[in-house]
Amino acid sequence: MRLGVSAALVGGSIVPGDVSIDDGRVTGVALLPAGGSGLAAPGFVDVQVNGFAGVDFVAADADGYARAGAALARTGVVAYQPTFISCPVATCVAAITRLGTLDGTLPGPRVLPAHLEGPFLSTVQHGAHNPEYMLRGDTGLADALCAAGPVGYVTVAPEIECGLELIEHLVARRVVVSLGHSDAEGDIVIAAYDRGARAVTHIFNAMRRWAPRDPGLSGVALSRADVFVTAIIDNIHLAPETERLLIAAAGDRLVLITDAIEAAGLGDGIYRLGDRTVHVRSAEARLADGTLAGSVLSMDEAVRNLVALGASLEFSLSAASRNPARLLRRDDLGEMQVGGTADIVVLDDRLEVRRTLVGGAEVYAA
Repeated sequence: MRLGVSAALVGGSIVPGDVSIDDGRVTGVALLPAGGSGLAAPGFVDVQVNGFAGVDFVAADADGYARAGAALARTGVVAYQPTFISCPVATCVAAITRLGTLDGTLPGPRVLPAHLEGPFLSTVQHGAHNPEYMLRGDTGLADALCAAGPVGYVTVAPEIECGLELIEHLVARRVVVSLGHSDAEGDIVIAAYDRGARAVTHIFNAMRRWAPRDPGLSGVALSRADVFVTAIIDNIHLAPETERLLIAAAGDRLVLITDAIEAAGLGDGIYRLGDRTVHVRSAEARLADGTLAGSVLSMDEAVRNLVALGASLEFSLSAASRNPARLLRRDDLGEMQVGGTADIVVLDDRLEVRRTLVGGAEVYAA
């Protein structure tokens, strides 16, 4: 089957021609004659999404994941990490356990192992999280959480008690560790990355401010070629000038995330983020005290925002697909290549999503 597109993103470059798929895999690229219109690209991978379309993943059951997945597919997402914010340990265990009961047959995007954004965070930089639920770096607790179900990614503040030991322990378990919600000084951050942490969680948000002689987490992360930089590009969490800085400084380490909450796709109103009450108005999600509390951003919108900032289309699409897949060490995601899995988004000239395919099956068509 041909997709009928005029071009495709292959290996980080846009090449003219159609794409063919068969039995869930890509069988040809740059095929002539090209289709009528549209750009095929590797489907988007969101490593940090708390909820979507009225579903909060902390409380979601299989039906909730199906509803959220259908909505995420409309935004070009082919795989995502449900993200659980800081909450009581029993609540977190229950959420991980429910995730583990999904049998892989849900329609829509691939549901990846959980991203635990807590409880191993700094109470000084708690952001929208409830600091009452934040704990020391307890390796035994980490093992219990990982035993409850699929956990693939944990955000840690390295300066908490036993934080560096926890990072080493998680890395040894092949869990991806990102640093975030942290007030750590530079030397502690350096030690954490030297011990195997791979990323920074929503850079510049909920972390020590960057100063000339105190770069903190953001400065160290940007300075290291081995660190992926995740960012919420919604023109709310970061100023446009800061976003352009990330384009220049992070390069192919930039990973677009949404940090979306259940309000995404629904409009203004009052919503939940774990046990927090969030007020959404004019695309801003905030607690009653004004603290930003996730976003209502979608991945396709983040790509359009990046292009509007002056980034190339190739760069922007890779930040939503290839780069997050590299961060997760998932060579089955983020690439379009002959023989590879047909996880594909088709975009029109305005970069609006026209089709999303997962394993060659169409899960959304405009």
